[in-house]
Amino acid sequence: MAPISRDGDVVASFSGKWISGAHTIAAYSAFVGALIVGIALHYEKIVQNEHWGYPEEWFPSVSATIGDRYPERSVFQLFIAITSGPRFALVALWYVLTKRPNSSLSNFVAGVGIFRTLTCGGWTYVTSTDDHNWHDIFMISYLVATVPWTLGCLALSPQNPQAIRWRKRFATAFFGTIVPLIYFFIQHKVHKVAGAYTIYAFFEWALVLLDVGFDAVTMLDFDGVEVVVKDIRGITRGADNRLADAVLEKQKAKPAAQVISAGFSWPVAFDAAADVYNGFVFWSMLTSLGLCVWYFPLWHMGISGFEAFIVCTLTPYILGPRAIRNLFFRNVRVLHLLSLSGLLAWLLKDPTYRLFAVAFGVGMSCLAWVCTFGAAESKPAYRLESRISAFCLGLIMSSIAKFAWHTNNPIWPVVNETNGGWNKIGLLFAVLSILRSTRDDTSDKFYPVPPRTGGKPGSPALAGLGFAGVMFSMHSLLSDSSTMTLWVWSGYPVNGPLASPHGAYTIIAMGVGLLFGVMVPGIARSWTFYGIGSIGAAALVAFDDWTGYYGALAIATYIMAIAPVLIRSAVHQRAYASTFGFGFLIYNILVLAHVWVVAYAFVPGGPLMREHTDWVVAVTMLCIGAGVYEATARAAAPSKKPKKPAQTSPTARRQRGFYIYILGGLQLLAIAVAYLRFPTYDYTPYHPDSNVLTAGIWTVHFSLDNDMWDSSRRMAYLLKNMELDVIGLLESDLQRVIMGNRDTTQYLAEELGMYVDYGPGPDKHTWGAALLSKFPIVNSTHHLLPSPVGELAPAIHATLDAYGELVDVVVFHSGQEEDPEDRRLQTEYLSNLMGSVTTRPVILLSYLVTTPKQGNYNTYVGEVSGMRDIDHTDWDRWCEYVLYKGLKRIGYARLSRGTITDTELQVGKFVVGQPEGSDEHISEDHVPEDMRFPALFRGEGVKGHRYHVFDEPRYYA
Repeated sequence: MAPISRDGDVVASFSGKWISGAHTIAAYSAFVGALIVGIALHYEKIVQNEHWGYPEEWFPSVSATIGDRYPERSVFQLFIAITSGPRFALVALWYVLTKRPNSSLSNFVAGVGIFRTLTCGGWTYVTSTDDHNWHDIFMISYLVATVPWTLGCLALSPQNPQAIRWRKRFATAFFGTIVPLIYFFIQHKVHKVAGAYTIYAFFEWALVLLDVGFDAVTMLDFDGVEVVVKDIRGITRGADNRLADAVLEKQKAKPAAQVISAGFSWPVAFDAAADVYNGFVFWSMLTSLGLCVWYFPLWHMGISGFEAFIVCTLTPYILGPRAIRNLFFRNVRVLHLLSLSGLLAWLLKDPTYRLFAVAFGVGMSCLAWVCTFGAAESKPAYRLESRISAFCLGLIMSSIAKFAWHTNNPIWPVVNETNGGWNKIGLLFAVLSILRSTRDDTSDKFYPVPPRTGGKPGSPALAGLGFAGVMFSMHSLLSDSSTMTLWVWSGYPVNGPLASPHGAYTIIAMGVGLLFGVMVPGIARSWTFYGIGSIGAAALVAFDDWTGYYGALAIATYIMAIAPVLIRSAVHQRAYASTFGFGFLIYNILVLAHVWVVAYAFVPGGPLMREHTDWVVAVTMLCIGAGVYEATARAAAPSKKPKKPAQTSPTARRQRGFYIYILGGLQLLAIAVAYLRFPTYDYTPYHPDSNVLTAGIWTVHFSLDNDMWDSSRRMAYLLKNMELDVIGLLESDLQRVIMGNRDTTQYLAEELGMYVDYGPGPDKHTWGAALLSKFPIVNSTHHLLPSPVGELAPAIHATLDAYGELVDVVVFHSGQEEDPEDRRLQTEYLSNLMGSVTTRPVILLSYLVTTPKQGNYNTYVGEVSGMRDIDHTDWDRWCEYVLYKGLKRIGYARLSRGTITDTELQVGKFVVGQPEGSDEHISEDHVPEDMRFPALFRGEGVKGHRYHVFDEPRYYA
């Protein structure tokens, strides 16, 4: 053990609180000084932003204040440089104060403190003007490191109630401020609301004050610490020895045990992380099952037989016989390891074998988690809470992963290293997590739980219904943060949430709900809370835009709050086969119903479910209500041996704390993703100098290619290299369980730099129509065309600001060949719609299901609509057509699909602001170079894409 002191004369000493005080004063001086100088010298310039200036905006943001203007930037940088000394000293003193034997948490927190100090210097001295990317990297790194620093300081806090209380207040206020900060930034950036940036600025300044204030609390801890400077060689020649004696007396009176708090444990932290990652793996595999199944009816254009694989989730039924149940309960680790076939599936190239592997993995995972819950039930009560928390946090982690990967999951079997997959890393962590998480479950000391004694007999059927309802709602609504956002999407101008950044709001609501379910289960299972959740579900179904999204946030909070309650209720039945087996059976029925509402034209008895998402949501809430009834009855029933509440145990509190830390980290990660994905809205068409508008139509077949791989990156490659300014996508609505709850348009819009209209949302029961545009979308309206018999026909009617002129674009998917009356009614509707636009140019990007110059074609291209065919001599068409009026058509091309989908890409080139021109074909030599189609796809082309049918583009006079 190190000695308390070394011999020598004390030449100086001071209270440690002055280090904290100097840090606080210097940091506040940097920001406040820059603010005062900025307001005094450049007030109107620093309140000016990209949309508004004074008087609409009257208070500057932090970034505008400390930015590039002299001398405020210099004032800020000078005081921040002064702050660095006390800052490093503060981190060092905190490390000395909180260092404890057999624990490395203080080392970790000190490392984070140094990292935050360095990254602060990074975004301070590298402004966005100097290097925007590095400025953002330093800033985001600083914010992300704030979470472990804050939580670490709370965990290490000495036994000082006043300091702990202030730390909690500052931390809560800091993270609570982030939500309104994002809201008002969106109001400014997206909706361009006057004055919103000023309100945002106040929240931004609040973050600065709270961040510095959190570290200022160390003054309360450092007040009892004295920093001593000793002369151990006698070089000061005049030190007062009496000072040394006084200091030594103080040191003897303050044992280190009085300032070190216990509670943190790396093993427990690793256990929590491993549990959560196992939950992430479960949800990743479950959400991939429907996607893999969907590939087969998609290519068979009807029932394929492979749909039967969804019953793989019924494996808990085999837990009925006691001998089998005992066998599996003792081998939970084996079950989890076998389930990893669902992650290994990406190695299999054949889609059929891949589906087999995924189905087996999901079946084993369902069985493994039921056994995991059962194993936890035989241990201290807090262990079951931990497993359930990990299961629910796994869903949040999966949703965040999809948020970061534009609605794809990086460990799905439909992705690999060529299209964004992290399969190898995901598999490695899965193996390590299982080995870590299940080491206690495989102990020889484990025995299956005995039959329940005492209390009111439960109902496995009601508990199973509750489990089914919460599983289906978690999967269908919460497995992707943009699902409910797209349910309430109504088009332009934007009057509601966006997939990014508002996906972070959904994830935050999920986290808040989970805290309710774990911390106050009595409120979570109350009928009042159930009523709030039901109202939220009704609002989600009935309303669009913000009203519907408020309902979405309410139902997200409720589902995550009731999930721990209903899972615990199901586990307590201890009739695992009948409870969880029945629960997964009802879950599967709800999944089928969820698909039948849109696939009614292709399945037996489909018309009964036609367009009845409201029925599915209502039945789901009734199932949850049945579970709430059972959980409430069980909670009210007396027990012969009442258990001591888990939260009274210090071990339980510590265990719960780690899951809350993980939840906090995940929430900040979601916010960071939202920041990184925030749209720039600075999009530029490919040939602005020539007023060229290149538009295309493509039926993308739900973004699964011919070999069951996600095709979004290959699509982006083709669209970018074809220099498309406007693209209509059909069969693009992927926001269903069976399609993985995806949205390819998010990736395409951000990768290509385009505005996007998703089109009619998932609750509108279509296969989807989407529009992406380099030009601002001034207005868009969604249409569901008459479809008395067959599937619904979606259309988007959008007005674009193309080079200062308003141009209308219509994206449309007609009904099936088997329903001629539907297609006739749809033809009349759409022709009248296009004909009503008499003063603006119009482009139709469509899927018409007709032969050129026959039948409905003559209505689409006729006097009512006023539209012209892009090339009336092209006889080799049946589905895709490009029509136009009011623009000069200069080119037309057809590109082979490669293996991306089953439909080609058709493209037309137009010049905005010129009359329509003639039908005369001209050679490419007579076309200016910047108006030509890319030469990349001539001849054999690249990656399976080439000009075909004509073997080259066509041009017109």
